Amino acid sequence: MRTATEAGTREPKQERSRATRQRLLESAIDCLAAHGWAATTVTVIAERAGVSRGAAQHHFPTREDLVVAALEFMSDSRMALMREATGLPDGPGRTEAVVVRMVGMFTDRLFKAALQVWSAAAADESLRRRIRPLEARIGRAAHRLAVQLLGVDDSDPVAHRLVQATLDLARGLGLADLLTDDSARRELIVRQWAATLDAALRDR
Repeated sequence: MRTATEAGTREPKQERSRATRQRLLESAIDCLAAHGWAATTVTVIAERAGVSRGAAQHHFPTREDLVVAALEFMSDSRMALMREATGLPDGPGRTEAVVVRMVGMFTDRLFKAALQVWSAAAADESLRRRIRPLEARIGRAAHRLAVQLLGVDDSDPVAHRLVQATLDLARGLGLADLLTDDSARRELIVRQWAATLDAALRDR
């Protein structure tokens, strides 16, 4: 049986381990978004996180392990925050607010980081096999979140396609924002699509 001292010693170690792991995951996302796939090495990530390379490899033996875990962690965290639906109005304006929120998913640093990994995976079959299931899971979670926030019946095939079209539009607008600030044009498109979507959903 563990003594109180042993249990107390182990708990801080576990907390430190979790904190180190989280710093590594966040640093991986920051490095990918800022510097791209080629420059995002375990050494660079570890330095940014303030830990040794050995400590990083204790948690994640390979760069691919670290990057996949980082994308999964950040996506789950972001979905949890967005699922709270704080600040979304009821009634008029809700559809546009939801569309703005969905577009925000594809214009933040996580999307920019994920895009770097997608590009690398296109030329790396091993990485592609690891990323594909994760991206499919993230896509399903985003769809469920949009359905929840819009309050639509996803069993209705038209409503289902309208939600998917919203996510496809959001992804395209995120791509357009990579090289230049596309916020002014994006705002107009979001407003128009939200009005179109709102009218279409009211008819269901």
